[in-house]
Amino acid sequence: MDKLINKLVVTKLKDMIKSIRAAKTMADERAVIAKESAFIRTAIKEETVETRYINVQKLLYIHMLGYPAHFGQIECLKLAASPKYTDKRLGYLGIMLLLDETQETLTLVTNCLQNDMNSSNAFISGLALCTLGNISSPEMSRDLCSDVEKLLGSSNAYIRKKAALCAIRIIKKVPDLVENFMSRAKEMIMERNEASLLTGISLEIEMCRLTPDIVIPELKEQVPILVKHLKNLITTGYNPEYEVGGVTDPFLQIKILRLLRILGAGDPRTSELMNDVLAQVATTTEQSKNVGNAVLYEAVLTIMGIEAEHAVKVMAINILGKFLANTDNNIRYVALTTLTKTYQSSLLSVQDSSTSLQRHRATILACLRDEDTTLRAKALDLSFHLITPSNVFQLTRELIQYLETNPAIGSEARSQLSKKIVEHAARYRVSKCWEILVNARVLQLAGDAGLGGGGGGGLEAVVQNFVKVLSVASEELQVLAARRLYWSVANGDELIWSKEGFLLSMIWACGEYGDMLVDSSFVVESSVGGDADVGGSEVSVGATSVLVAAPTEINVVDLLDKLAKGHFASESVRGYILSALVKLSARFSDSTALQHINSLIETHKTSISMELQARAVEFSAMSHLDFEIKSGLLERMPVLENAVTEEEIKGTGEQLVSGE
Repeated sequence: MDKLINKLVVTKLKDMIKSIRAAKTMADERAVIAKESAFIRTAIKEETVETRYINVQKLLYIHMLGYPAHFGQIECLKLAASPKYTDKRLGYLGIMLLLDETQETLTLVTNCLQNDMNSSNAFISGLALCTLGNISSPEMSRDLCSDVEKLLGSSNAYIRKKAALCAIRIIKKVPDLVENFMSRAKEMIMERNEASLLTGISLEIEMCRLTPDIVIPELKEQVPILVKHLKNLITTGYNPEYEVGGVTDPFLQIKILRLLRILGAGDPRTSELMNDVLAQVATTTEQSKNVGNAVLYEAVLTIMGIEAEHAVKVMAINILGKFLANTDNNIRYVALTTLTKTYQSSLLSVQDSSTSLQRHRATILACLRDEDTTLRAKALDLSFHLITPSNVFQLTRELIQYLETNPAIGSEARSQLSKKIVEHAARYRVSKCWEILVNARVLQLAGDAGLGGGGGGGLEAVVQNFVKVLSVASEELQVLAARRLYWSVANGDELIWSKEGFLLSMIWACGEYGDMLVDSSFVVESSVGGDADVGGSEVSVGATSVLVAAPTEINVVDLLDKLAKGHFASESVRGYILSALVKLSARFSDSTALQHINSLIETHKTSISMELQARAVEFSAMSHLDFEIKSGLLERMPVLENAVTEEEIKGTGEQLVSGE
């Protein structure tokens, strides 16, 4: 044969590969490919049988390099129809690579596949089943369904395995054919051959996914058999054929656990049959290697996905806790993700949450300071599930610290994180003063995180919540908040001026409570230190306190003037400043401050913003009204109804329903 090939001057696959690898540029490589493709096309036209095998080999290599090889499809079909096993193997490989279910050429393969599936040679039958399982179209699936069903009952385990994999492809393409394989799939669960059992379980999992209402009730009777298989795998001795990393056939164990999870979901009676074996898997599987961790992870998902006993669920949480202590970040990420999903789907009661998850609180909080950004993000999601009335002070401080030390997490993420912190501070608040300080600190750290995006964004919710909680607070707290905000901006640098949410809150507070803000006889005190911003109780008087000083009226107006002229001032900030100025004109008495206010309002009459122009004209007209009339128009904002409603809920741990 080699002499004949040499006589025909045909390049062997090995020689072609050497020529391609010897090419120094892409142009040289394309030239080699073009030359070989031309020789192959000529051979196809002349129907040279002797070189067909080599030509298809080279075509497949050319296809793998990304060059067109579709012109060799028919040659692959001819090789598949050959009686020789080696020709069939290459032909079917070419069919799987060069054809797909959308091509009309595929219809020519159906008869060849049917003949080979019924071949007495198990390997030829396996080739046909493998090909059908990779490229079958809906029409081909219907035509060959009965042949595959028959092969599922073959006495040869190799054929049964291939037929089961092929059946998975068929029912994916034509879900109506699921019932055709039901009885055969049940028989495969009785298999002693582990490879056939693995594929049989895979078939049943796919059947449950496609038609759960029909399949799951029928398969529940097989739960005791699956439990027995799983128990045998756990208790069996060393088996070199299926052992991986000290675990006996972990792939089969995972498949069985996955099917048990499907069959036991929402069914206490079926779940009861699984409790013992799941506990056995959780306690006996080795955790020192990834293989054991994979089995344990699947066991945890199964425990959480069925109606397992309380003790078994706690055991699953403890396994995830051990995962958190692992040095491998991938395993820690999996643990954090699974714990978050568990609590989001309410698979554990509130009582279970406060006991089992709190046990791993230190480890979860440590992940907030990890170098891996994805790990920090997952730990952040889970941290909110840790919050209880007893630890809200500490955890809020941790979350605010995360917000401060991770400025690069993105505007949207910072906005949503700010919203969550404020919501949980309200649900479990230590005191009203503490909640106000938390809101102020969050706005100070994330006040630039995409305000004004619409759609009820996170930062807008923080600003709204701050306004609501301050409107229902006592006068002492209102003055405390207004003065702290004022001095934070007055003594701050340009960085604080860039925090739009913080500026809006400060400007609004100055406008609403300007008379108390500047009243030096109105004395309030605040706890010492920056940490007091995110912790503490109601405003107290004592040796550890310092006075919050009152600014003068002209100081307040000058600061608003400076903010309006600053390059960070957006139209929203200038609009708030105008509203604050007109309110202060009814609250201040200093003539110099009032003149400055009027001049600032007059200045905005020539603003390039139509909105600011209109406001300035309206507010300027108000300045000429009688003082009593103006004071009535500009009195403090009334308390919002939903703010009063929320006050009754805050601190109880219940979810707040914000009213827009």
